[in-house]
Amino acid sequence: MADVIRHELRSAGAPDAPAPDVLRKRVRHARRFVGHCLGEATEPACPLDGLPEAPATRAAAWIDLTVAPVSTRHDEHFFIRGRILIPVVDADPDTTFDWGVWASLSPANFERTVAMWTVDGRESEPSAFGWLATELPVYRPSTLNLKTRVHTQPVGQRPLIELEPTDHPLAVEQRQGITMARVQEIAEVMLHPA
Repeated sequence: MADVIRHELRSAGAPDAPAPDVLRKRVRHARRFVGHCLGEATEPACPLDGLPEAPATRAAAWIDLTVAPVSTRHDEHFFIRGRILIPVVDADPDTTFDWGVWASLSPANFERTVAMWTVDGRESEPSAFGWLATELPVYRPSTLNLKTRVHTQPVGQRPLIELEPTDHPLAVEQRQGITMARVQEIAEVMLHPA
């Protein structure tokens, strides 16, 4: 919970920081979300000062931004972290290459996701429309704003992101799969950018 609240409070110092009343609302929503996940009917009692600090490392900063399952931006944009699975066709059956990505959701779908976050059987929920909100540098044209369907998975698992079946290279790879040579190519680009 400290990480969620701390992330919201740090945004107050950003150049595009929300107004104080918006920030209070975001912190309240974050506390409510964490309280819901803890099984509490209302937001948990949590002092906003004296929150434990994460280690001051670059890895900790990256983790703060990538492990959160849901995120809001100024109470206007709502995001969920999910996985795009791409079959690896020349590997063992069921082998996939996974992209960790963000997708935007409508306010209504975001609220439903939060409400169902710890509910067993949530994977039977209908999929939700979203826009891919992650730029994957190995694809041209851009992967930003590709149409998606967000499929909730069992509690403890990230949602699966299904791209609309278009001719975009990422959508084609998700449908048709990739080879281990392509996995190697992606790894080289991601680990050793030009």
